[in-house]
Amino acid sequence: MDPVIQSFIAGFPVLLLHFSVTVLMLTAGVSIYLIVTPYHELKLIRGGNTAAAVSISGAIVGMAIPLAVCMATSVSVWDIIIWGIVALIIQTLAYRIADALLKDLPTRIENGEIGAAILVLGIKLSIAFINAAAIAG
Repeated sequence: MDPVIQSFIAGFPVLLLHFSVTVLMLTAGVSIYLIVTPYHELKLIRGGNTAAAVSISGAIVGMAIPLAVCMATSVSVWDIIIWGIVALIIQTLAYRIADALLKDLPTRIENGEIGAAILVLGIKLSIAFINAAAIAG
């Protein structure tokens, strides 16, 4: 049998496992984030609040970046889980950092202040890239 096909047959189940674990961690992280924030992003988004959409998008992408690096550099599923949990905790703290910088962030997001949402997005993505680099290091 061709070595490329053998490699695929051997590696594909591992890829599916690592991918599935990473997606489950992302889903759990976003779910926890939705619980931690004092406002209901999905309800606000359904009502046309762009600031909430920008904020939650930053959270999702901000969590996905370090999780992707966890998956890319992992040697096992446990590696993904352990570093993934660390990454998700750090990303959740990014919200708290933004909240400390901007007074009354929840009200600003609820009121649709796009400027506050863009700053939150920038903080979340900046932390995500630093977080990912630390994991890869």
